[in-house]
Amino acid sequence: MKFPLAMIPLGLLMLPASAAEFHVSVKGNDTSDGSASKPFRTISAAARVAQPGDVITVHEGTYRERVTPPCGGESDAKRIVYQAAAGEKVFIKGSEVIHGWMPFKPGVWKAAIPNSFFGGYNPYKDLIWGDWFTDKGRPHHTGEVYLNGKSLWETHLLERVLDPQPFEGARDREGSTWTWFCESDDKFTYIYANFHDKDPNRELVEINVRDSCFYPDQPGRNYITVRGFTLSQAATQWAAPTAEQIGLIGTHWSKGWIIENNVISDSKCSGITLGKDRATGHNVWVRNPAKDGATHYNEVITRALAIGWSKENIGGHIVRNNTIFNCEQGGVIGSLGAVFSQITNNHIYNIWTKRQFTGAEMAGIKLHAAIDVLIKGNRVHNTGRGLWMDWMAQGTRITGNLLYDNSTEDLFVEVDHGPFIVDNNLFLSGIGLSDMSEGGAYVHNLMAGKIVSRPEPSRATPYHRTHSTAVAGLSATRGGDDRFYNNILAGGGAETVDAAQDPKSKRATGFGLWVYDTRELPLQTGGNVYLNGARPYAKESGTLVLSNVDPKLRVDERNGGVYLHLTLPPEVRNAETKVVTTAVLGKAMVPQVAYENADGTPVAIDYDYIGKKRAGSRPTPGPFEQPGTAALKVW
Repeated sequence: MKFPLAMIPLGLLMLPASAAEFHVSVKGNDTSDGSASKPFRTISAAARVAQPGDVITVHEGTYRERVTPPCGGESDAKRIVYQAAAGEKVFIKGSEVIHGWMPFKPGVWKAAIPNSFFGGYNPYKDLIWGDWFTDKGRPHHTGEVYLNGKSLWETHLLERVLDPQPFEGARDREGSTWTWFCESDDKFTYIYANFHDKDPNRELVEINVRDSCFYPDQPGRNYITVRGFTLSQAATQWAAPTAEQIGLIGTHWSKGWIIENNVISDSKCSGITLGKDRATGHNVWVRNPAKDGATHYNEVITRALAIGWSKENIGGHIVRNNTIFNCEQGGVIGSLGAVFSQITNNHIYNIWTKRQFTGAEMAGIKLHAAIDVLIKGNRVHNTGRGLWMDWMAQGTRITGNLLYDNSTEDLFVEVDHGPFIVDNNLFLSGIGLSDMSEGGAYVHNLMAGKIVSRPEPSRATPYHRTHSTAVAGLSATRGGDDRFYNNILAGGGAETVDAAQDPKSKRATGFGLWVYDTRELPLQTGGNVYLNGARPYAKESGTLVLSNVDPKLRVDERNGGVYLHLTLPPEVRNAETKVVTTAVLGKAMVPQVAYENADGTPVAIDYDYIGKKRAGSRPTPGPFEQPGTAALKVW
């Protein structure tokens, strides 16, 4: 029968022709059709049949598999959605349970595992390696051993399993005595572990066997949503910016992913990767050390542009509302592939806590080329380095983030030329900002730690055309050309002794903006308040210096929230502040690009940390508009 188009219900016209929902259950079967009554057993089986517009709903249980999506969506409206069923706990693990442990020595047990158990990838033969990785003089495997969900500490000597000693520099000194060691021959992999007084045959013991939990094997798997899962225990490899970056979950040089409302933990290296592909280079520096790393990375960028690195093809991801912890390299890592993305409202902690290996590329959030990236509302603590914007932070906005208890620093900006905006953040660690860049705008922040300032004349790094990946040129970093407006900078006390400057590197460290006094390019400043011994920039006028005022900063974690204790005198409101806008900030000197929103509209810093509208004239300095003296809930 034929009907006039007007008689067909509008809802039917809007339904995608091929939209389907597939179900997965631990009680299912991969030979089923994936319906609610006949679900698949594995997520991978559903992934093999899902098409753009389809939804895969996974029901309660533990799924030990690597999900390798063979297909992506076509657009934001026709994406492929992987979701945990509402109200159900769904675990995706890169590990397997190991039974049959045999006593070896008091407290020490041994498992003999056939190499065939691992298939084509054995994490106990695979060593961590890559550009900018530092092994501290010993081997490290991508594998890991877990007792009742908590990872043990790998050692390279069997003697340190038999007689474990607390690891130097570990926060969890007692935990570092729960150790494991591995060795292999042609037929078996042997794992020795010190379980102390625990019998591993009566407890849950798992080991990493897969290099990821959710990661496409090819680039260009676009428009995928992953939501509501607990993903853990993956044998991830070091994610250098010059390598393919495989995380516990990763986008693999794709576009338009949404990773939201997940719990992500226990990656040997990285939690989430928004990284590049292998074709543009894979650990090129260690393979060819004759050229320096910066030259290699500039060549990687050139190759990426040649194969279509652009807003149309790459990035534009959303990473929000995730909890990420217990990853030894980073929480969110991305080289080139994170452009035009949003990373918001994530809780990232316990990153690089074992400290058995080190290197660059380690942070709560570490991005190369954060072009037009929004980093907002994240809580980042106990990560070593909190946020690290390395190369090509242009059009980046870092706003409303809470950072504390980070042992290296809260924010490191390295060889960026701007413009980028850092506003309304709480930087509460010992070093709040390490600045080896230029062209940054720091507005309405609370900086409780020291600032490190230094130029970097030995590396020429790219700057870009406005809101684009297209390279406009290369420049060394002379230092300066920053804007500091309406910040509160606190010192360590009226008797604070600032660190001496290093004349060779021109590095200066201390409380306040005096560390920029010798920079080649001048600062733009106004409305800043200096407390408790912090000192202003030498060329700054209209400053408010209250050297004897201690703001009594303290972070209090309780009842699932985080509270900031802050005491400010009424004189703080005498600061000569103004609303900071695109017109006030001007253009960053090197790229000659304005400070504006990612969509090209003018920016105005007229809301505070908690979303309160600021006064139209003389707004309160710091991240809070008229904060008072009570404890403030900041998370």
